Order: sequence, then structure tokens, then C-alpha cells
Amino acid sequence: MISSTMMCAGMLAAQAEPNHGGTLTWLVTPEPASIVPLTTTAGGNAEIGPKVVEGLLTYDKNLNPQPLLATAWSVSKDGLEYRFTLRRGVKWHDGKPFTSADVAFSILTLKQVHPRGRSTFANVTDVKTPDPYTAVIELSKPAPFLLTALAGTESPIIPKHLYDGTDIVSSPYNSAPVGTGPFIYKSFVHGSYILLERNPDYWDKPKPYIDKILVRFLPDAAARAAALESGAANLGDQAIPLSDVKRFTTLPNFTVDTTNWPYVSNHQQLIFNLDTPVLKDRAVRKAISQALDVNALNRVVWYGYGQVSAAAIGAANTKYHDADIHYFPYDVAQANAALDAAGLKRGPDGKRFKLRLLFNPFQDPRAADFVRQSLARIGIDGEVESYDFATYVKKAYTDRAFDITLEALSNAFDPTVGVQRVFWSKNFKVGLPFSNAAHYSSPEVDRLLEAASVETDDAKRRQLFIQFQQLVHDDIPSIEFGANPNITIVAKNVKDYAPTGEGIRGSFADLYIQP
Repeated sequence: MISSTMMCAGMLAAQAEPNHGGTLTWLVTPEPASIVPLTTTAGGNAEIGPKVVEGLLTYDKNLNPQPLLATAWSVSKDGLEYRFTLRRGVKWHDGKPFTSADVAFSILTLKQVHPRGRSTFANVTDVKTPDPYTAVIELSKPAPFLLTALAGTESPIIPKHLYDGTDIVSSPYNSAPVGTGPFIYKSFVHGSYILLERNPDYWDKPKPYIDKILVRFLPDAAARAAALESGAANLGDQAIPLSDVKRFTTLPNFTVDTTNWPYVSNHQQLIFNLDTPVLKDRAVRKAISQALDVNALNRVVWYGYGQVSAAAIGAANTKYHDADIHYFPYDVAQANAALDAAGLKRGPDGKRFKLRLLFNPFQDPRAADFVRQSLARIGIDGEVESYDFATYVKKAYTDRAFDITLEALSNAFDPTVGVQRVFWSKNFKVGLPFSNAAHYSSPEVDRLLEAASVETDDAKRRQLFIQFQQLVHDDIPSIEFGANPNITIVAKNVKDYAPTGEGIRGSFADLYIQP
């Protein structure tokens, strides 16, 4: 177990007046291909982007909405109209004024290009702008999750004057952003660092408190641990080997924070490519699931710091998680017998067939090796392919050059946003990252997900999600791992780095460094 010295440091209120000045050196891994979380839900974008671009709202630790670019909001009784009063006097980093036109453009753009935005804003028919400081989102059907979907890490507001009429996906501003946030983009040296500097004209003065954020990319976990321990870095999320966690709890200058931030809700899974002929057979997928002991994976790969879940909605979501769903019994003999019965006999070399095994770099590489060894026990040759993040995304979602991939698709703050994208047939689109990688299609699952996305009665909504979880568990388009460990190492003189429900995916506007 983790020692009692571990604290949710980022969620503790500061005890002293914030100090001004200093540089935060922050280790982020893996390196993102861009910065703004506009066309991707990649972790690096979701973490770095909100320091530059903002959302309409932020959230407390219970995910209650708080003002940000919007200062007030209301929802009509029928749930079909969301009216936002916008903050006055806000400027983009290039000096142009922020207005309701930016909000309307951003929401409608997110609906088209954001992997989760396709479902989040599916019911949005229009965004009206009656004046520069009022935005009215109109819907065809209720969206009970919408008011929780407006953080900068999830639904960034982007400058219309720079994006309108351009190719959104290839826009240079995705990597060199212009935002309204507390920090201004300065440079991005691929393979090395991103530099952000304090926005002197930030609307929430005297914030931000620090002068610079230096985001460093160190591919090697041991090197990241060394950088933290030597003082070369003072913040790292998922930065150190899990084997080092216990040791870091004994170091006097660090806090180990294990919070699974509620807005993120970590979740990882193994996804089958259902376009692979041998994996179209449910009996084969079930045999693989019976050869994979996820509880052992937690002990061996995650050092026991994870929280396994056989259900697609993880245990952290107490409102909708189905605790009655369990893994198929771990039984290698039965799995081998099932493959024999399917006519997939072992060859002279003891192997039945080969599968290409990819993994998202947000997964521990040892998880891929664990799965490979599990497959070998039932005569399947799992050929692990390791790629940098950008190449992985292309291989998995554009080329679809995989048979099994280990993904890190978080549940997020609501199943309609975080879970539906993985299983909804309408979210299969070649080239769309972190969507329906399995190419799974079930009319009944689609019906349940779509009904839950508009159901305003929470008890009825829960029942819809329970039925959904049972169906996808039985169909086996994936094997759910559950919540992987979330380990943040922070120097003890770094304060208020994560005061909101978004955790490290917040803005760092409140962060300060004690002398």
C-alpha cells in the first residue's frame, strides 16, 4: 500500500500568500504532436493546452461548474437551451477581443473535429450570438452532461479570426496556439521542450504567479526520475517508474500525489480489431480474455496501485459503474480448448496464428509484454510493435494496422463523453483518434447509448448504462483493465498546482513556487 505520507497536495489550499516569479519545469510524457486539445484527446494536449487556451467553465472537485470565460449560465426547463454570459475585457494573446463569435465557432468546430465532441455536441443545432457577450447553445434533444463538458481540457475556446476558413486539423495554431489563458505560447522544439511564459494581460490579475513553464520531454522513465530527484524538474505526472514510487515517498523534498482526478477518470483497455478475420469470432476473443489475468497485470505491471474493472465504466464512477460485472474466469486450459474447437490448431512450432500487438505510449510497455506472454500460453504469437505517440495514432486510427491495441481511453467526467466514443458505431471514422478503434457495431448498444445521452432522469439513465455495460461485456469488443495508477511527483515548494476537478489538466493560474 502507499504510505500515509502521500497527499492530494494539489488539492490542498495554500497556507501562505502566493509568491510571484520562478519557473516550473514540468515533465510530460509522451510528447504530444500538437498542443491544443481540439482535434485530439491525447493526454499531452489535454494537460498542456489548458495553460494557453481556456474553456467556458472550470469545475470544483465534485464537478460543480465554476466561472471561467463564462461568468453566468442558465438552462431552460426543457433542457434545449443553454445561455452563457461571457466575461468582458478578455483578449486573445494577439490582442484581439474575445467575443461570443469565438464561442459559437468553437462549439460548432468541436462538434466536427473533436473525437469526443462528435457525441458531446451531437444534439447542438446552433449557437446564437445575440450580442458580443452572450452565447446561446440550442439543442434538438437534451444533453444532461453538457454543462460538465466545457473545461478547457475538453472543449477549448479557440480564436475564430485565426481558424475560420482554414483546415482545422492541419492548422499551425494547433501547435503554436493563441489563447486567452494565463500563459502565452513561446516555442515548441520537438523532442525537447515547450516554453510558455506568463500572460501579463491575463484577465484574472494578479494571476498567474509564475513567470514561465518549461515542459520537458524525456522518453526514459529512469531519466525522468533522476531529473526530479536532482531538482532539474519540479513536477512530473506519470513520470517515474512504478517501482520508484515507494522510494519517492521517503524523499523529504517531494510529495507523491495519487489522485485520480475526477474530470479525467483514468481507464485503460485492450481493444480487438474486429476487422481482423480471426477476431470476428467471439469464441476467439473470449479465449483470449480467459488467458489474460487482469488482476495479475495489476500486481505485476501496476505494482498494485491500479483499480481493476471488468466493466466499461470504471469503479471510480460510482453513479454508473456496474459492480456485478466480473472478468471471465482465468482458465488457460479452457482457452486452449476453445481455440482448438474453433479449428485453430497449433502448428509444428506450437503457434496457432500471429497478431499485431500495438500499445498507446500512455500504457506501460510492460503491459504489452504481459499480454504477449499471456497470448503465448494459448499458442498465439503476439508481435509487439512499439511507436512514438504520433506514429501510434496513425497506425491505430488511420492505417488501422493492428489486431490488438492496448489503449488508454479515460472514462472522463461522464460515460456519454468518455465511454460512448469507444463503442458507438457512429463514432467509427478512419483517421479520428481515440474513437471506436474496434469498429464495433451493435444496434442495441447504439440505442442504449443514444437513449442515455438524452435521459434527464438519473435513475433511468443509470439503468441504460447498466444494460450497456452488460452487453459490451458479453460481446467482448474489448477487455477492460480499469484505472491505471495516476502518480504525480511534485516538489514540496510547488503549491496549488491542481486546485480544481481537472487536476493537472487545469490552467496552473493558481500555481506558485515558494522560495
